[in-house]
Amino acid sequence: MAELTGLQKQYILHWGEMGTRWGINRTVAQIHALLYLSPKALPAEEIAETLSVARSNVSTSIRELETWGIVRAVHVLGDRREHYESMKDVWEMFRLVIEQRKRREIDPTREMLRRCLADLDPKEAGADYTRERLQAMAGFFEAVTELHDQMKGLPTGTVRKLLKMGAKMKRKAS
Repeated sequence: MAELTGLQKQYILHWGEMGTRWGINRTVAQIHALLYLSPKALPAEEIAETLSVARSNVSTSIRELETWGIVRAVHVLGDRREHYESMKDVWEMFRLVIEQRKRREIDPTREMLRRCLADLDPKEAGADYTRERLQAMAGFFEAVTELHDQMKGLPTGTVRKLLKMGAKMKRKAS
């Protein structure tokens, strides 16, 4: 079992809490936090023991983290068990999470809005107002998608510079 420091425990507990606020299972987030902090890949049994969670819960959580692309299985010489490690580059991890959230949340909403606008019966009461509201929402989701598409092609260094430039512009505007 990995012996955690008080600070590591604090981070893992906080990450689990933040995960629930983002709509992610607490255990999934805690496993991710543990693997992110771990200097070496860990087997599922050690993850379960360290976090005091069921082994089956670890397996399910690991699979979810693998589908997000932020955790991967690795093999350790002399050990037949699979070990798991987290992606360590926080910028690349953020990009993957954003891409998954867009695919799971933004894209279906854009499609639903498009269908609603196409199916809106102009003869129904309030159709003009409903169309106006749906078009405003669809426009927002289209703009977010365009921003995402522009940002995902940029190198990490450029994204960092843009963020710094945005902060400078905000300070000047204040």
